[in-house]
Amino acid sequence: MKEYWGSLASILGVLAFCQSLLQVLIPPELRFATLKLFNRIFNMFTSYCYFDITEIDGVNTNELYNAVQLYLSSCVSISGSRLSLTRALNSSAITFGLTNNDTLFDTFNGVTVLWEHIVTQRQAQTFSWRPLPDEKRGFTLRIKKKDKSLILDSYLDYIMEKANDMRRKNQDRLLYTNSRGGSLDSRGHPWESVPFKHPSTFETLAMDPVKKAEIMEDLKDFASGQSFYQKTGRAWKRGYLLYGPPGTGKSSMIAAMANHLGYDIYDLELTEVHNNSELRKLLMKTSSKSIIVIEDIDCSINLSNRKKGSPNNSSSIGRSYCDPEMRSGTGVSSGDEGGNSITLSGLLNFTDGLWSCCGSERIFVFTTNHIDKLDPALLRSGRMDMHVFMSYCSFPALKILLKNYLGSAESELDEGVLKGLEEVVDKAEMTPADVSELLIKNRRSKDKAVLELLEALKSKAEMKLKSGGCVGEKNLNNVEEEEQEKRALESPKEGCDFEGQRQERRGG
Repeated sequence: MKEYWGSLASILGVLAFCQSLLQVLIPPELRFATLKLFNRIFNMFTSYCYFDITEIDGVNTNELYNAVQLYLSSCVSISGSRLSLTRALNSSAITFGLTNNDTLFDTFNGVTVLWEHIVTQRQAQTFSWRPLPDEKRGFTLRIKKKDKSLILDSYLDYIMEKANDMRRKNQDRLLYTNSRGGSLDSRGHPWESVPFKHPSTFETLAMDPVKKAEIMEDLKDFASGQSFYQKTGRAWKRGYLLYGPPGTGKSSMIAAMANHLGYDIYDLELTEVHNNSELRKLLMKTSSKSIIVIEDIDCSINLSNRKKGSPNNSSSIGRSYCDPEMRSGTGVSSGDEGGNSITLSGLLNFTDGLWSCCGSERIFVFTTNHIDKLDPALLRSGRMDMHVFMSYCSFPALKILLKNYLGSAESELDEGVLKGLEEVVDKAEMTPADVSELLIKNRRSKDKAVLELLEALKSKAEMKLKSGGCVGEKNLNNVEEEEQEKRALESPKEGCDFEGQRQERRGG
């Protein structure tokens, strides 16, 4: 044994001496050229090529690295022996990833590739204004040489798109509103945001199932229609007009659309926008994959039907919804200092002009209680593509509300009571909001809730029948007056005489 170890030590000593001799006799440039030639010969006989994607590109974070990391989390099996867990900021989901020096096979269009996560210790850092992590992290992509063009042209773009979709679905959605008076936040943005937590979905939305399915199908076609819009030369946007009496679920519909698509919501308050230029700047600061909402558009600024307006059709439309001097036309307001001078032309360009194409995959949603008060130019296709009438509570919508608030399916209800509800619900013309309030009040007793609802529907139907429909119109006017008074109190700078208008309307 001693002789064996002695012989081995002698051989190692000879090899070390030969290596030292070669380093002395052969210059470094020649050794480097020899190694380069050897690698080139090796690459000629191998069928693979390799690409490195590092976490840090100079001093900046490599966006492709983050996209690959997120994309591979959808490919990793939860049953793996060792996985890394990650939860990003403002994310509602935990993602799985490769651990140090782990590998994973992926398939794209029939081509198999190998990903390896490489983690090594960083050497002593040089001076830098931004400290670098102690570890060097990156991905190595191994592909066959014959698949190089496919991978570089399509696969990496597919990864980026897939990662963006996953990031959007995992992150908490946001509800934006434009800053009061057009002011900017600390980052110079005109929008302020809060987390969007509205629980409304199409499953819980109380409306006719056929109409609901039509809207969902339209949203699906829009979200997956990028190639179609590019092929036809149209901007990737779509407009919806939700109209109907107050309390019929227009705001809930918007929330359901956002939750269904995973889009953020920009709630645009037109009374806080001073002019068309400011309106364009707000549009430029909205992101793709978002819903831009203008609620009660007939009350925010005056966009009355020009055919039904006052004789002076060239007057401004931009002060207040309740300014009797600003009730018609499409001209620009001279206004007071700091007043609102948005024109109909400016709003049309906002929704359907050149500036509306500064982003992609955006939905414009307008709501109103009176579609007849809107100018026809706003209603045409390309601006408001789909008109959705939010009606009073129908029997199919009533069954959805019973299931939502009482947990009662159709088969669990008394057949006689169910038939009575079906006979009277259309005649009563009660809004889903009023029905919901009755069910919430009696949600602890299902039988009492259903019976009280039936009595309320019958009572309202009888009153409507006796008055010839005037009761419903009177109640609707009262609701509108309350909403207008609320908006007047929220926007005191408009300085409109709400009480005077209400008396004028009653007198007329």
